[in-house]
Amino acid sequence: MNDSLKKTPLHRAHLDAKAKMVDFGGWHMPVQYAGILEEHNTVRTKAGLFDVSHMGEIDLQGPNALDLIQKLVTNDASKLSIKQALYSPMCFPDGGIVDDLLIYRKGKEHFLLVVNASNTEKDFQWILDNAIDGVEIQNISPEIAQIALQGPLAEEVLQKLCDKDLSQIKYYWFDNVTVDGEDCLVSRTGYTGEDGFEIYLPSEDSHKVWTAILKAGEEEGVTPIGLGARDTLRFEARLPLYGNELSEDISPLEAGLGIFVKLDKKDFIGKAALAKHKAEGLKRKTIGFEMLERGIPRSHYKVLKDGQEIGFVTSGSFAPTLGKNIGLALVKSEFAQAGNNIEIQVRTRSLKAQIIKTPFYKREAK
Repeated sequence: MNDSLKKTPLHRAHLDAKAKMVDFGGWHMPVQYAGILEEHNTVRTKAGLFDVSHMGEIDLQGPNALDLIQKLVTNDASKLSIKQALYSPMCFPDGGIVDDLLIYRKGKEHFLLVVNASNTEKDFQWILDNAIDGVEIQNISPEIAQIALQGPLAEEVLQKLCDKDLSQIKYYWFDNVTVDGEDCLVSRTGYTGEDGFEIYLPSEDSHKVWTAILKAGEEEGVTPIGLGARDTLRFEARLPLYGNELSEDISPLEAGLGIFVKLDKKDFIGKAALAKHKAEGLKRKTIGFEMLERGIPRSHYKVLKDGQEIGFVTSGSFAPTLGKNIGLALVKSEFAQAGNNIEIQVRTRSLKAQIIKTPFYKREAK
């Protein structure tokens, strides 16, 4: 392996489990263990354990912490109660996306931002560049490990190791929980379309807790899950991936994240540009589609209508839960209606596809 690649605190556990390891944004990460299809189905039907310690954590504290967050993000963090989480894009002045992130309100003047691994340094610098007085900003990523347990049996399995009733943690809330005797922040969020938890803990405790969860879930069929299945799971649920559905060249409105853009909020970076885009009408929209001919759409394949280029694929894959080849694409708005037939340029062939409603997969409510 390339010695310059970063390793999570659980790197040894992945090697011991004979995971297939890859370079993922400068990190040496497991792409699969038993196989993507099997791991995908484990999360949909049982529960799977993910190492997401490569994600970045940035701590904000001080009397003006909320004011800084409100300036940085498009969503409204002022509505957050203590121990509540919020999803939001963070934009450049032109409306392009710096990153999408989670905001955890740990106290009245204390917030934790969780950012994408490949963007951690960029985001940290962006926050510093836009800082205001009265806020202490720290990149605490090296000290924090993050483990995600996702799937319909996640609560049942994790509860065996916890000192608190996990059913009391509602969706997009969190609490301080002892897991296998270790102090953790446990949130009910996720990136798979399933119920589940993200567990934040000191890096040095991660191996112990990782092993304990796998042991606790042995009977229920819990196994470690790699980045391959993480991608197919999030994709079926139409959860965006930075670098695919989101980028500095794509606005949150174009990405279909308008619900997270609060234009009635006091000024934030990108507000004027996004308000203008909305008022003028979007020129591009993100759509979901299903292949009508054999072929798997991949990121950046051209999307055509009657032979004319109208956009590009942002993500595409075989969807294990649906048994179909599907994709997401950014296309000219006039062609974005569900039911429209389009073509996907797969290498030298132009293959038929149809625009369909998303998300492709939605779990049944309990």
